[in-house]
Amino acid sequence: MTSTPARCISRRALIAAGLAVVSGETLAAARPVVTLLGDSITAGYGLAAADALPAQLQAALARSGSTAIVRGAGVSGDTTAGGLARVDFSVQPDTTVCIVALGGNDLLQGLDPRTTRANLQAIVHRLKARRIGVVLAGIAAPSAIGRGYAGDFNAAFVTVASNEHVPLYPDLLAGVGADNALKQRDGIHPNAAGVAVIARRLAPTVVRALKARA
Repeated sequence: MTSTPARCISRRALIAAGLAVVSGETLAAARPVVTLLGDSITAGYGLAAADALPAQLQAALARSGSTAIVRGAGVSGDTTAGGLARVDFSVQPDTTVCIVALGGNDLLQGLDPRTTRANLQAIVHRLKARRIGVVLAGIAAPSAIGRGYAGDFNAAFVTVASNEHVPLYPDLLAGVGADNALKQRDGIHPNAAGVAVIARRLAPTVVRALKARA
């Protein structure tokens, strides 16, 4: 039976629509994924989702020309030990680059910097074994807690980054930690404006890491 012109047009429209869907899915699948493995700062404690770090970092990356999707994998209160315990299932296989932003709660609890270093190194090692790029984000310990401890704690991030050959962003709270106007009432967690500062400063390091994986 010969198709009528109307049926031909309908078929063409369906084929075109199908190709558009396939193209859209291919484009979405091609977008790199950045996963934020961290604690309450990456989880967006006290903030709306639109103001939290995953959303603001994705916006900052977009302004840099990146199409990356940023996925949050932060758990409030998590230490490096907690991150190590869940890294295999919290960081999904499609992740291109994982930002490891843990250690703040180790610092607050006064944990041994050697333990922090060992946990971070194990996390990075596992991610690399899965062929996932890594950016290690540190938390700068204030000298007021004791110069020896602060020095050992800060050195843990430098040592891991050097041993594992991954980029280090030295202080996730750079530009925010000393400015109460950028923090919530608890004096610890960044507010929306503070997160915007973090996202803007962190974005160039993430862009470089993504380009290295391209």
